[in-house]
Amino acid sequence: MDIMESALKKHYEWKGKIEVISRTPINNREELSLAYTPGVARPCLEIEKNPELSYELTRRANLVAVITDGTAVLGLGDIGPRAAMPVMEGKCALFKEFAGVDAFPICVNSKDPDEIVRTIELIAYSFGGINLEDISAPRCFEIEKKLKEKLDIPVFHDDQHGTAIVASAAMMNAAKIAGKKISEMTLVINGAGAAGIAIAKQFLSLGIGNIIMVDLCGIICDGDDFQNPAHYEIAKLTNKNHLRGTLADAMKGADAFIGVSKPDLVSEEMVASMNEKAIVFAMANPVPEIMPDKAKAAGAFIVGTGRSDFPNQINNVVAFPGIFKGALAVRARDINEEMKLAAAKAIAECVPENELCAEKILPDSFDRKVAEAVAKAVAEAARESGVARI
Repeated sequence: MDIMESALKKHYEWKGKIEVISRTPINNREELSLAYTPGVARPCLEIEKNPELSYELTRRANLVAVITDGTAVLGLGDIGPRAAMPVMEGKCALFKEFAGVDAFPICVNSKDPDEIVRTIELIAYSFGGINLEDISAPRCFEIEKKLKEKLDIPVFHDDQHGTAIVASAAMMNAAKIAGKKISEMTLVINGAGAAGIAIAKQFLSLGIGNIIMVDLCGIICDGDDFQNPAHYEIAKLTNKNHLRGTLADAMKGADAFIGVSKPDLVSEEMVASMNEKAIVFAMANPVPEIMPDKAKAAGAFIVGTGRSDFPNQINNVVAFPGIFKGALAVRARDINEEMKLAAAKAIAECVPENELCAEKILPDSFDRKVAEAVAKAVAEAARESGVARI
């Protein structure tokens, strides 16, 4: 039985991966009166007088909403909100397992950005943070932007920023092993959707030398016309030399490649045309842009993928649990660029120097110390950047 059939069988057995557990005993009249009526009226009135006490007198301080519209679920595409529920439940289970953060899945039956924003705005008082998940581009940019403007709690689109944070952590360590300076590197990013653009912005904050972005139409260059409004902004920040052409043209002489696109788009010849000690992160799932053995055979020095059956899995699970844990700990109003960069550096530093090598550029996904390290770094960055409330 393969993993897909095994997982289906397990989901029939589990009938859901999360449940609500009471934090208080209710075994007699006194306990009932304390947890519910009449005693519960007192904390209600205290919150009415001071809304900030909702963080002290309810579970809100440790509760994240994992929200999707089901339009970009894993590699499955637009499968709808009901079909997205198993993924959202899984994400909630990871929050709890790796960071002790409670999370609740919410699948919204709408593709209207304004309707989705309004829905989240109306329920936001129940949560300490909002994790947007599996929402298609370019709508995801608009939804996140509007929510950040309207809400005073962290809003984080993990497909964008979680992926960017882990990829940048991996690149920090890969560059160190390869003896490359990030400030002198040329990076090619294939796929200019939500993840690709977020990765580009994250690497710009790292001080990358040059980024060349490629989409279905070829290299993105300032001055071109684009269907996606986000491409106009990123075109102004990348491709310093105004290179035009195909993915193959972009990869000639490049130091690193990151793929967030489709299977089998990168050939061995493309990898061979890259600079010495090339770094290749082929992150399309489940089939990468180029298989690791082919990339290595073509001369790649370090290879990473999104898969768990190869070395250097670039997995968001080392990022988002700790990021939210840290943000919630200081009641941050936002997850800003300073916090994202702090998270990336903390993840990179979780690999001990004596273990750092071409086959290990990221910490193990099951290393429980990672979430704690990331949470601490994120909380400190939140305080230093002025978005922490405590």
